[in-house]
Amino acid sequence: MENLEKSMYDLICETSTNLPKDVRRAVTAARANEDAGTRAAMSLDTIAKNINMADDKLSPICQDTGLPTFKIKTPIGVNQLEIKAAIKRAMVQATKDGKLRPNSVDSLTGENSGTNLGIGLPVVKFEQWEQDHIEVKLILKGGGCENKNIQYSLPTELDGLGRAGRDLDGIRKCILHSVYQAQGQGCSAGFIGVGIGGDRASGYELAKEQLFREVYDHNPNEELARLEEYILKSANQLGIGTMGFGGEVTLLGCKIGVMDRIPASFYVSVAYNCWAYRRMAVDVDAISGEVQNWHYNEGEKLSFHENESEDKSQQATRTVELTAPISEEQIRELKVGDVVKISGRMYTGRDAIHKYLSENDSPVDLDGHIIYHCGPVVLKNEDGSYEIKAAGPTTSIREEPYQGDIMKKFGVRAVIGKGGMGPKTLAALKDHGGVYLNAIGGAAQYYADCIKEVEGVDLLQFGIPEAMWHLRVEGFTAVVTMDSHGNSLHADVDKTSLEKLSQFKEKVFN
Repeated sequence: MENLEKSMYDLICETSTNLPKDVRRAVTAARANEDAGTRAAMSLDTIAKNINMADDKLSPICQDTGLPTFKIKTPIGVNQLEIKAAIKRAMVQATKDGKLRPNSVDSLTGENSGTNLGIGLPVVKFEQWEQDHIEVKLILKGGGCENKNIQYSLPTELDGLGRAGRDLDGIRKCILHSVYQAQGQGCSAGFIGVGIGGDRASGYELAKEQLFREVYDHNPNEELARLEEYILKSANQLGIGTMGFGGEVTLLGCKIGVMDRIPASFYVSVAYNCWAYRRMAVDVDAISGEVQNWHYNEGEKLSFHENESEDKSQQATRTVELTAPISEEQIRELKVGDVVKISGRMYTGRDAIHKYLSENDSPVDLDGHIIYHCGPVVLKNEDGSYEIKAAGPTTSIREEPYQGDIMKKFGVRAVIGKGGMGPKTLAALKDHGGVYLNAIGGAAQYYADCIKEVEGVDLLQFGIPEAMWHLRVEGFTAVVTMDSHGNSLHADVDKTSLEKLSQFKEKVFN
């Protein structure tokens, strides 16, 4: 059992900190296909740098280490209860060591267990097989991409594509629409797993199962293999691009599975996964509990070289250095497309903080300051100080009901997140004199490196991810995507990608 627990701990840490070789090849190909000097190319360069940093530091690639899902195959007679117990102990230790963010939240009370254990968590699913070893698969799928999962019940009407019927063409339309609706909120460029058929639950299960396939495998169903190739090619013509900034690369992989259904139901279920495609698998000796083999391990492990896209992008656009507190005059001078480098203090704030601020006074003076939509991985040192281990942005659209009102109420001048926000926030930015800055989703090590000190924390009762952390930063880089003049890059990309999506309305897949 001690060996098994160590094997599970190693699996968790490797999955969180080291992207598999097939995913690295897909990111490398994306960098080669993107136009140099663009915001999308700069984003891919930052992603590549982040992958290297996570590998070097053995720290989480993305601060949102997601909802761990284990899929396990065991020989007949193996004690599955012991395996589950070993996984739970390994989860607690990995969380304590900063390899996982404490993500298990009581759905009724909102309390965070702090251990990643809770009712139903982690998800562990067993299946028996006739092999003599244990196979353990793990996927860490964060909330940003999980929230962009989507399920269609055919027939249905789709924006830009019209009616999707109960046939292969209707399936084609649903899958293309799933990529369009994700935009940059799921940390594109991403991967999708698709499940055709089943009921609502088994359809999503089948879709998620596809994410365990190799990026470059060949679907044994030739009709689905052709559809996978078609979707990958077509989705990259939508112009959504990395982080939703526009560009040539929107989708890195598409995997499709099929199962039977009942006559009354026809579901197409899509599991969206961000570029931080954290899934790994091991074969474990059923007697010793030791790892025999790591999956996704074929070929050379790619480390990413530096290139000039980030520098070229910043040369092609205006780079503005800001130090908080920031004046309204400084904010009004910013325009969509500007690159901003921030130094000074910023405050993290996610869902719990925004709800709290909408009903209460702020524990700190936010006038002229920045709210960072971030739920970091934080370790507490022996001397009582805190250390940020990972700190990328979370999806901002969840704060749309609160953001504009909070900015006006407390004088907040900028918010940082990913994926953009909606019309209510955009109107508030124009009225109040505020700006939205898009950081690179998933780049948790890149941004953690910009954080020089944790100066304090408030509202820690909400749990580490949801607390208000006071951070001192240097050279924190983000892109203005919504300005105080009513401009929104996110709205523009959504409009143009919908127009491009409509070009596929009458195309017939063959």
